[in-house]
Amino acid sequence: MAGTSLVMKKRLLAVLLIFSFLVVCLVVRVGWLQIVKGEELQRKAYEQQNSDREIPPRRGSILDRNGKQLAMSATVDRIVVNPTEMDKSPEVRRQIAQKLAEFLDLDEESVLKKINKTNSRYEIIKKRVEKNIGNQIRQWKSEEKIKGLYIDEDTKRYYPKGNLAAHIIGFVGEDNQGLDGIEKTMEKYLKGVPGKILSEVDAHGRQMPNYENKRIDPQDGLNVVLTIDETIQYFAEEALQKAIDDNKVANGGFAIVMDSRNGEILALVSKPDFNLNNPRACPPSEDPATWTGTSQKDIDILYKTVWRNKAVSDTYEPGSTFKAITTAIGFEEGVVTPETRTSDRTIKVQGHDINCWKPNFHGEESFREAVYNSCNPAFVKVALDVGVDKFYNYLRAFGFYDKTGIELPGEAKGSFHAKPKEIDLAVASFGQRFTVTPLEMISAYGAIANGGKLIKPHLTKEVVDSEGNVVEKFEPQVVRNVISKQTAETLLNVLEGVVSEGTGRNAYVKGYRVAGKTGTSETIEKGVYIASFAAIAPADNPRICVLVALDNPRGEVYYGGTIAAPVAGKIVEETLDYLGVERRYNEKDMEMIAEEVYVPDIRDKTIDEAKKILKEYGLEYRIEGDSTDGNAVIKEQTPKPGALLAKKSVVIAYTYEPEEEILVEVPDVTNKTIDEATKALNAAGLNIKVVGNGNAVKQSIEPGAKIAQGEVVEVEFVFLDTH
Repeated sequence: MAGTSLVMKKRLLAVLLIFSFLVVCLVVRVGWLQIVKGEELQRKAYEQQNSDREIPPRRGSILDRNGKQLAMSATVDRIVVNPTEMDKSPEVRRQIAQKLAEFLDLDEESVLKKINKTNSRYEIIKKRVEKNIGNQIRQWKSEEKIKGLYIDEDTKRYYPKGNLAAHIIGFVGEDNQGLDGIEKTMEKYLKGVPGKILSEVDAHGRQMPNYENKRIDPQDGLNVVLTIDETIQYFAEEALQKAIDDNKVANGGFAIVMDSRNGEILALVSKPDFNLNNPRACPPSEDPATWTGTSQKDIDILYKTVWRNKAVSDTYEPGSTFKAITTAIGFEEGVVTPETRTSDRTIKVQGHDINCWKPNFHGEESFREAVYNSCNPAFVKVALDVGVDKFYNYLRAFGFYDKTGIELPGEAKGSFHAKPKEIDLAVASFGQRFTVTPLEMISAYGAIANGGKLIKPHLTKEVVDSEGNVVEKFEPQVVRNVISKQTAETLLNVLEGVVSEGTGRNAYVKGYRVAGKTGTSETIEKGVYIASFAAIAPADNPRICVLVALDNPRGEVYYGGTIAAPVAGKIVEETLDYLGVERRYNEKDMEMIAEEVYVPDIRDKTIDEAKKILKEYGLEYRIEGDSTDGNAVIKEQTPKPGALLAKKSVVIAYTYEPEEEILVEVPDVTNKTIDEATKALNAAGLNIKVVGNGNAVKQSIEPGAKIAQGEVVEVEFVFLDTH
């Protein structure tokens, strides 16, 4: 018995050990499942028992400084299916696919392929479906009692202004993510947080009966307020595009308007541009028949052409606009004053002759006059007196070696001589053989305008929520002081003379004192020029800086003073007028204004009375009709009362009611002065409206055309002897 008892004990011990081992294994397994794999299994169980559909958030709006919407999101529909819930019949699925393809303008086979994914619970048939189409699908679904088909909320991006500020705003991708411009750089504020619609399902993915869906609302994105003014942006875009068209500019151009007091960008234009609502459309240079807009080749073309922001991503030789910087350095270092005597005589540097653009034409002159005349040798002398090291240190201080940090992607950086020698210094003094970016250039002019402070240019004012509460505000950032206030004021006075008397006369604006500098530079491609102009206004109390450039003009003239200065002047005038800056007319302005008069009403007056009235207005006259007696009554006149004419224009007075207009031929006034053009048109029985000053370059009605006697021909004038 004792032996049996021992065997039994051994067996019991073995059973106990085996059982204990199994218990330990079970505990370990449970612990593994609960602790190590618990979160993953819990997620899988949740996914198996629940189904969710995403509710995209409404993307925040992009607003101009006055609250006008430049980019906005509207509520639309998203069509999705849960294949596990749908009728299993192939015929029924085919019918559903056919109908959805018809509603949504999709390929039937691609829709059917998604519906037949029986291992999927969530397939997007189409995003961003307009509400009217979504409502039609809802009605059809209800009538046919279709299961597994859902019409969910979605959002769609709209750009109400089309092309306006395209390169600033940017655009979004297929998933509403920012791909360019502010849409990209301010993504974290704009995008929002998605919501969900939760459903409880069985093991086969079918929605449980009598279960109410749970909704987690999305969090809409925040609104970004820009420094851009929609109206000023429009002024700049219109003026730049007109100049591109008029001067046959092959590679487009750019224009920037900045508030010099705080670095706020009021307008930033790059041409060519594109429609934000269809950013992948075929550019003018490509063949629409082969264009898709989605291939890598097409995308590369878009980035090189219409998507390229020339104002941010391009560099260029600034040419003579850089002479303002050299002048600032010379004034600050005391090596020159406005009245220092100098000359435009050819100067030799390290074996190289450097001439004025009009070699040895201006002779001895004050440095002020050298700036007016844009004489290269005078600036070379200043730079040599300053010295290589000190000159390039100033360029660093002006910000030419650094990116500005503007809130846009793809910003470039200027390129300077690595180890500059005297000849490098010499050509740099007048803006050649190095490159800058437009943003660097206008920032430097901003420092001249505001008394010497380099301020970071910026495009965003603040971020606000849907109630208008400010979430984040972006304050102006002063980078450093570059020149003294006295230097800045002296330089502004000199640059004002460039516009009133020198090569920048085509930027002159009656009533506003404009300071500025012309620029013409040749690119690395021979015969390809960039014409530019930089302006500050009003010169006595600066509010804005304007920079304009035209890349590769193919018209008769390519000088910046001739074709870029008028653009800058127009932008300055329209912007300051819009901002409510009061005009203050000097004697020169008053003389120019006095040359224009409004046509008086001479109808029902006698010929003698009409002659007297017209003489008082400084207008000439021509009597048409058989009745030439002084007491004959004027029945009709051309131009009509209220028309604005130059003095000495001719008013046609009819002593009868003309049944037909008397037609005359329009003469060609190209290259004529204002007086010459006026006389030519008056001799033909026509009148003139003068735009600008200098020589005639364009007339509103083509030479040889027949128009009514007395009509007004608008003629644009510019000074052609500019650089």
